[in-house]
Amino acid sequence: MDSSNSILVQVPATTANLGSGFDCIGTALSFYNEFEFSLDENKTSFTVVGDGAEKISLSEDNLLYKSFLHFYHHTGITPPYVDIKIKINVPLARGLGSSATAIVAGLLAANYYSTNKLSSSELIDLAIELEGHPDNVVPAFLGNCILSVGEKNNWQFVPINCHQDIKFILGIPDFELSTESARAVLPKQLSYHDAVYNIAHLGLLIKGLETGNENWLKEALKDKLHQPYRKSLIKGYDDIYKAVIKADGYGMVISGAGPTLLALSSSINAEKVMTGIKTTWGDLGVNADVRCLDLDTKGSTLTINND
Repeated sequence: MDSSNSILVQVPATTANLGSGFDCIGTALSFYNEFEFSLDENKTSFTVVGDGAEKISLSEDNLLYKSFLHFYHHTGITPPYVDIKIKINVPLARGLGSSATAIVAGLLAANYYSTNKLSSSELIDLAIELEGHPDNVVPAFLGNCILSVGEKNNWQFVPINCHQDIKFILGIPDFELSTESARAVLPKQLSYHDAVYNIAHLGLLIKGLETGNENWLKEALKDKLHQPYRKSLIKGYDDIYKAVIKADGYGMVISGAGPTLLALSSSINAEKVMTGIKTTWGDLGVNADVRCLDLDTKGSTLTINND
């Protein structure tokens, strides 16, 4: 087999919502799932390593492979057999866009092997179709912090420049929370007051991220559309929020649907915030993986293996 038929796709984790940016803002973060593809003459096979590997399907209902096949069904081409090696670094069912990494990687690999290439915008449309919303797949594909506005056939993806001193601190607990459960607790109706509150805070959030203005960020991370209802699903939420504020963090939000919690901080206070999250959750019997990350600016990458 020609070595050029072997590729490595890296896709960043993402955090959606950032509080007031519910269902419209997503941010790529500096840690990655890795997917290696090699053409095979006889069959498709899977190897998975990493935390949660035992939960990944090794058959055709694997989300990565479904995304790969969706590309070929869309373009009307017979898909090739591939040997797929998955290295999981982004925890599953933690609100960090693990499913988005699989969808994006499957489409990028399929496009690489296809004789009928699609444009980046066409691939993004397919990714949104598979995921159901753009919040995670778009920043996973493009990198950066992205505001997604519009609807099918008329999406606008607006990059938000984040100040270089802002640190993204994740508290990843040792329990899962499904998106379905997090959606189920949301109310069917909202008041005009709460809608206006979030509209104003979203505007402030964008300017706060761009400037790093401490006071703006502290206010902008507040929300009335989803977090007041979801926080009861996350053990210790209120205690951890208090710990973040005590450590001079800007604030704390739920990452995606949770249960991961995301604090924003200046670089000088990042260590204090990390310690506050780790210690507070530990006192409540929760073992949390706490990480200080930067904004990913590259998005997904595809490298040809010439070994």
